[in-house]
Amino acid sequence: MNAAHDPAADLAIRMARAAFNRALATGDLAAIGAILAPDAVLIAGTDSALIVGRKAQVQAWKREFAASPRTVYTRTPQTITISAAAPVALEQGQWTGVAAPGGDPVASGTYSAKWRKTGAHWVIEGELYLTLA
Repeated sequence: MNAAHDPAADLAIRMARAAFNRALATGDLAAIGAILAPDAVLIAGTDSALIVGRKAQVQAWKREFAASPRTVYTRTPQTITISAAAPVALEQGQWTGVAAPGGDPVASGTYSAKWRKTGAHWVIEGELYLTLA
Protein backbone atom coordinates (compact mmCIF):
# COMPACT_ATOMS: atom_id res chain seq x y z
CA MET A 1 0.00 0.00 0.00
CA ASN A 2 1.36 3.42 -0.91
CA ALA A 3 0.45 5.58 2.06
CA ALA A 4 2.31 8.72 3.00
CA HIS A 5 2.81 10.12 6.48
CA ASP A 6 1.54 13.65 5.88
CA PRO A 7 0.31 15.32 9.07
CA ALA A 8 -0.47 18.57 7.22
CA ALA A 9 -2.74 16.77 4.72
CA ASP A 10 -4.42 14.81 7.52
CA LEU A 11 -5.11 18.02 9.45
CA ALA A 12 -6.34 19.87 6.33
CA ILE A 13 -8.83 17.09 5.55
CA ARG A 14 -10.04 16.93 9.16
CA MET A 15 -10.51 20.71 9.14
CA ALA A 16 -12.40 20.55 5.83
CA ARG A 17 -14.62 17.80 7.27
CA ALA A 18 -15.29 19.94 10.36
CA ALA A 19 -16.23 22.86 8.07
CA PHE A 20 -18.55 20.54 6.10
CA ASN A 21 -20.19 19.41 9.37
CA ARG A 22 -20.70 23.05 10.42
CA ALA A 23 -22.21 23.83 7.00
CA LEU A 24 -24.63 20.90 7.38
CA ALA A 25 -25.61 22.07 10.87
CA THR A 26 -26.23 25.66 9.76
CA GLY A 27 -27.65 24.93 6.30
CA ASP A 28 -24.83 26.79 4.54
CA LEU A 29 -25.17 25.64 0.93
CA ALA A 30 -22.31 27.84 -0.34
CA ALA A 31 -19.90 26.31 2.18
CA ILE A 32 -21.02 22.80 1.24
CA GLY A 33 -20.49 23.54 -2.46
CA ALA A 34 -17.00 24.89 -1.82
CA ILE A 35 -15.89 21.56 -0.30
CA LEU A 36 -17.28 19.41 -3.12
CA ALA A 37 -15.45 18.72 -6.39
CA PRO A 38 -17.48 19.72 -9.48
CA ASP A 39 -18.18 16.06 -10.32
CA ALA A 40 -18.48 14.79 -6.73
CA VAL A 41 -20.46 11.57 -6.29
CA LEU A 42 -22.50 10.58 -3.23
CA ILE A 43 -24.07 7.15 -2.69
CA ALA A 44 -26.67 7.37 0.08
CA GLY A 45 -26.65 4.89 2.95
CA THR A 46 -30.18 3.52 3.01
CA ASP A 47 -31.55 3.53 -0.53
CA SER A 48 -28.21 3.76 -2.38
CA ALA A 49 -29.45 6.84 -4.21
CA LEU A 50 -26.72 8.17 -6.51
CA ILE A 51 -26.24 11.94 -6.47
CA VAL A 52 -23.72 13.09 -9.08
CA GLY A 53 -22.18 16.54 -9.28
CA ARG A 54 -21.79 19.52 -6.98
CA LYS A 55 -25.00 21.19 -8.24
CA ALA A 56 -27.08 18.06 -7.70
CA GLN A 57 -25.70 17.59 -4.19
CA VAL A 58 -26.31 21.22 -3.23
CA GLN A 59 -29.90 20.89 -4.49
CA ALA A 60 -30.35 17.67 -2.50
CA TRP A 61 -29.09 19.43 0.65
CA LYS A 62 -31.40 22.38 -0.03
CA ARG A 63 -34.37 19.97 -0.06
CA GLU A 64 -33.04 18.24 3.06
CA PHE A 65 -32.73 21.56 4.92
CA ALA A 66 -36.35 22.41 4.06
CA ALA A 67 -37.68 19.18 5.60
CA SER A 68 -39.63 19.34 8.83
CA PRO A 69 -38.45 18.04 11.14
CA ARG A 70 -34.93 18.59 9.86
CA THR A 71 -32.18 16.03 10.34
CA VAL A 72 -28.65 17.25 11.05
CA TYR A 73 -25.91 14.92 9.84
CA THR A 74 -22.40 14.71 11.28
CA ARG A 75 -19.46 12.76 9.93
CA THR A 76 -16.73 11.78 12.38
CA PRO A 77 -13.47 10.69 10.74
CA GLN A 78 -11.68 7.74 12.30
CA THR A 79 -8.87 7.24 9.78
CA ILE A 80 -7.45 9.24 6.92
CA THR A 81 -5.10 7.50 4.52
CA ILE A 82 -2.98 9.80 2.35
CA SER A 83 -1.75 8.44 -0.98
CA ALA A 84 1.96 8.63 -1.75
CA ALA A 85 1.18 8.13 -5.46
CA ALA A 86 -1.30 10.96 -6.12
CA PRO A 87 -2.83 13.99 -4.38
CA VAL A 88 -5.73 11.90 -3.03
CA ALA A 89 -6.79 10.54 0.35
CA LEU A 90 -9.42 8.23 1.82
CA GLU A 91 -11.36 9.21 4.94
CA GLN A 92 -13.27 6.54 6.86
CA GLY A 93 -15.48 7.03 9.86
CA GLN A 94 -18.91 7.09 11.47
CA TRP A 95 -21.92 9.26 10.59
CA THR A 96 -25.04 10.15 12.54
CA GLY A 97 -28.29 11.90 11.74
CA VAL A 98 -30.04 13.67 14.62
CA ALA A 99 -33.47 15.29 14.66
CA ALA A 100 -32.91 19.04 14.96
CA PRO A 101 -32.61 20.90 17.12
CA GLY A 102 -30.77 18.62 19.54
CA GLY A 103 -33.17 15.71 19.19
CA ASP A 104 -32.75 11.99 19.15
CA PRO A 105 -30.61 10.08 16.65
CA VAL A 106 -32.65 8.97 13.64
CA ALA A 107 -29.95 7.10 11.69
CA SER A 108 -26.27 6.22 11.84
CA GLY A 109 -23.63 4.17 10.12
CA THR A 110 -20.20 4.14 8.51
CA TYR A 111 -18.81 6.05 5.54
CA SER A 112 -15.83 6.44 3.26
CA ALA A 113 -14.89 9.64 1.45
CA LYS A 114 -12.32 10.16 -1.29
CA TRP A 115 -10.59 13.55 -1.22
CA ARG A 116 -8.40 15.24 -3.86
CA LYS A 117 -6.04 18.15 -3.37
CA THR A 118 -6.72 20.84 -5.95
CA GLY A 119 -4.39 23.78 -5.61
CA ALA A 120 -4.13 24.51 -1.90
CA HIS A 121 -7.45 22.89 -0.94
CA TRP A 122 -8.80 19.39 -0.42
CA VAL A 123 -12.22 18.66 -1.95
CA ILE A 124 -14.53 15.65 -1.73
CA GLU A 125 -14.69 13.59 -4.95
CA GLY A 126 -16.84 10.78 -3.64
CA GLU A 127 -18.68 9.56 -0.58
CA LEU A 128 -20.21 6.16 0.17
CA TYR A 129 -22.52 5.69 3.15
CA LEU A 130 -23.80 2.56 4.88
CA THR A 131 -26.79 2.87 7.21
CA LEU A 132 -26.44 0.54 10.20
CA ALA A 133 -29.11 1.86 12.60
